[in-house]
Amino acid sequence: MNWLEVSLTVNGELAEAVADVFARFAPNGVMTEQGVGFLNDEDLGAPAGPITVRAYLEINDQIEETRQKLEEALFYLGMIRPLPSPAYKQIADQNWMEAWKERYQPILIGSRLLILPAWLESPDPNRIPVKIDPGMAFGTGTHPTTQLCLELMESAVNGNWRLVIDVGCGSGILSIAALKLGAEKVLGVDIDIESVKNSRENADLNGVGEELILGQGSVEEILRGDFGFKSAPLVVANILAPVLIRLFDAGLADLIEPRGEIILSGILDHQAESVIQAGNAKGLKLNDKRQMGDWVALKMSRDV
Repeated sequence: MNWLEVSLTVNGELAEAVADVFARFAPNGVMTEQGVGFLNDEDLGAPAGPITVRAYLEINDQIEETRQKLEEALFYLGMIRPLPSPAYKQIADQNWMEAWKERYQPILIGSRLLILPAWLESPDPNRIPVKIDPGMAFGTGTHPTTQLCLELMESAVNGNWRLVIDVGCGSGILSIAALKLGAEKVLGVDIDIESVKNSRENADLNGVGEELILGQGSVEEILRGDFGFKSAPLVVANILAPVLIRLFDAGLADLIEPRGEIILSGILDHQAESVIQAGNAKGLKLNDKRQMGDWVALKMSRDV
């Protein structure tokens, strides 16, 4: 079955009226899209700008008649408020989920790791697979911040790092990778309870059990002793730069054991110096800095 996509980009006041018109001829529903505006680097964003309304018409013997009726309805709506002309595009039917899965492929990280979509077999038995369901929380391995963090972890996690703390664990990808790289026990925390649940689901995919402690919270709850241990030789935090700076003020550096390390990611290149200075103020020194595109990851250490 083929479909005719009809779309119209209008301001917010007209979007609902256009969607009502489209809905008369598209029994499968109408979709709207809008851009997102950000106030600053930390802002989660809010809808902004014009809205594109889309509908899909089944291409059959009545398609020309359906299209004519839709355009007549838009004409009458345009008499109230001027409208742009609709755009049309023919689309072949397909299994959208399968097509999406085909585009999400294994990702090689460093020299040892492999981020593996949960439904695929490993293409390289010599690499350590970390299975991830990309339908879950932030951290599927496709974003530079995660890849940089994993690269630095691969060079850091060894026999000395028995314990690891993952602040802002998201999908659990860093926590799971730490265990597979040799850590004995990992604590992963996130302020979002859904992320905690998703971390456990991904842990189950990888056969990870009680060696991964998961909980809702952040630095304050860890230092308070809510999760069993308060510090570790290796701490990882893949969040946003402004949040990392705030967490330093909340005691992030206190999670690092003497002569331990912290890996920080989620940092845009122009923000790196501010994060380094925040770490320096807490007695940390920079050991490694890696960049991919606009994103930077840092490895810092505590000497005492």
